[in-house]
Amino acid sequence: MTLETRGIHAWFGSNHVLSDINLAFAAGSVTALIGPSGCGKSTFIRTINRMHEFIPGAAMAGEVLLDGKDVYAPGVDVTKIRLQIGMVFQKPNPFPSMTIGENVLSGLKLSQLKVDNKEELLEDCLQRAGLWNEVKDRLDAHGGSLSGGQQQRLCIARALAVKPQVLLMDEPCSALDPGSTLRIEETIRHLSQTMTIIIVTHNMQQAARVSDYTAFFLADGGPGQMIEYAPTTEIFAQPKDQRTENYVTGRFG
Repeated sequence: MTLETRGIHAWFGSNHVLSDINLAFAAGSVTALIGPSGCGKSTFIRTINRMHEFIPGAAMAGEVLLDGKDVYAPGVDVTKIRLQIGMVFQKPNPFPSMTIGENVLSGLKLSQLKVDNKEELLEDCLQRAGLWNEVKDRLDAHGGSLSGGQQQRLCIARALAVKPQVLLMDEPCSALDPGSTLRIEETIRHLSQTMTIIIVTHNMQQAARVSDYTAFFLADGGPGQMIEYAPTTEIFAQPKDQRTENYVTGRFG
């Protein structure tokens, strides 16, 4: 699986919020997107699975190439794109009236995926999301009955059930306590063995812990731009751009 963005620009109405983002994501890796609030990180990942277009007045230009094919090409099935490129949001959003089991399997109808053994798939997804041992005896309980950290892992399991190739995560730990954050980070490392993960985070330590590559975004009075992209160890130890160094060392942001 290859994923690449070429010349991505984004607007909200006449407000140009993102300018010329070119990135190639290595398969089976974790890429962290860091930078101050308002620099376009979340907007960028929403262009990757075409969620940006849900917002009234939103527009974009450029290409998002999944295995060499532009997800914005005419005739592309948007539902299929969003199945291949899953997303986990900042605030856990399980379906409150559904059981834990129903939540995990809820994407199957939409995807029209044929599954021989739903119980097996359910266990596999919950295992991979690091939640199985905590919920295996209460799969019929409502998703809303779980703690915040458990709900977020349930949302990860739900995203995994439709077998995405890419998982986008928009600050998945910002609403969670340190213990829940640690479990999510363990899950991210585990999942990266089989898929490409892109995570937006404000937490520098988290970026350093979970990611293989890091991209630093900055909006310096204009649209958000990518200032620097490199292996995470380089971004934190030997950044090439002074602005990157100032940000990762806490001098601003």
